[in-house]
Amino acid sequence: MGDHEHERAPQGMDTTKPSVARVYDFMLGGKDNYEVDRQVARRALEVAPDAPEAARANREFLARVVRHLAGEAGIRQFLDLGSGLPTRGNVHEIAQSVTSRAHVVYVDHDPIVLVHGRALLAVDDTTTTVVEADLREPEAILGHPDVTRLIDFTEPVALLMFAILHHLADHEDPGGITARLMDHLAPGSYLAVSHFHNPGEALPEVSRQAYSAEKIFNESLGTGRWRTREEILAYFDGLELLEPGLVPLPEWRPEADDLAEPGITYHTFVGAVARKPR
Repeated sequence: MGDHEHERAPQGMDTTKPSVARVYDFMLGGKDNYEVDRQVARRALEVAPDAPEAARANREFLARVVRHLAGEAGIRQFLDLGSGLPTRGNVHEIAQSVTSRAHVVYVDHDPIVLVHGRALLAVDDTTTTVVEADLREPEAILGHPDVTRLIDFTEPVALLMFAILHHLADHEDPGGITARLMDHLAPGSYLAVSHFHNPGEALPEVSRQAYSAEKIFNESLGTGRWRTREEILAYFDGLELLEPGLVPLPEWRPEADDLAEPGITYHTFVGAVARKPR
């Protein structure tokens, strides 16, 4: 009997297969993961021992982006796709600490995310909610009654796609899905993306690690694509990139209290934010 069979899980939860959200949770030091997830994480750590730093860098990037959008950019609506398991510094906590008027909708299709997210948000669904939907069906997200209840699509929206597009295969058309979502948003809206990156010949050692990690993710999770700089920049076609453009996550407007330490994985996780022209 495997260790995961001894661990309690919410009803209907399949703990025989690893979950992307739960592997990330383990990397961030969370407790909402099972032995099957930890096995995948350990394999990844063999080729990328600083992967937890990359996961932390992603959370810190998220916090800086949301603070900027809720503050300086004046955004009051956030649509967080592939939101993952709740952790410290969730989008609604950051945005609503800047402005109490911020509305946040989390979207995920992993059952454990929905269970924990709804428990976290049980106190207030007038400004924040969690919706079960699949990124591969963008129109279903945009038309979901809980989304339209909190998001006014005639006003600017921040579309947050942190660590999610690299879990769509090329044939699933992540660029087309992103474009369909952005087409629905009002001018003045923003797109924020973090994404696994393969730097190719520019950084051969990093590129080899990226290929190894991609192989592990696809064998274990059936998903994971480390894309080139050009492939990632294509998500922002027609949008105005904010400075400093597409960069390793710790380089996007760093702050004094950031904790993530740069390592080889530093170069395999990049991000950017862009604005839809008015």
